[in-house]
Amino acid sequence: MTFRIAVTEDLDSCLELRFEVFVGEQGVPVEEERDALDDSAVHVLATQDGAPVGTARILFDGATAKIGRVCVVKSARGTGLGARLIEACVAEAQGREGVSKVKLGVQLHALGFYEKLGFEAYGPIYPDAGIDHRDMVKSLV
Repeated sequence: MTFRIAVTEDLDSCLELRFEVFVGEQGVPVEEERDALDDSAVHVLATQDGAPVGTARILFDGATAKIGRVCVVKSARGTGLGARLIEACVAEAQGREGVSKVKLGVQLHALGFYEKLGFEAYGPIYPDAGIDHRDMVKSLV
């Protein structure tokens, strides 16, 4: 499968994917899925043959890049797209002067996936939109 992954201004496509996965599949309340941080985030969009199939957003705060709202549509899961999407976000963070670490809030079932990509879990388990999460971090230095 051939995917194109790039920073995008196409927020509508990103939001449609997020609503499909988070609201439609995982039952996240609509009012919790979209927030004011979308306006200041860097959005990354993955496409296959021009069709949106995955997205993530990156928030920059000093030396930290926080990746969030990571999702891949069902038809593209198991293809390696999720890992490529995270790698693209990490590369975007590495390209920013002064950014030394990347953080994520991860659903518990995905901890192993992110560990394979070099992230380490820390801190307690906490609920986010009714789903248990744990924070993870990856050093860029």
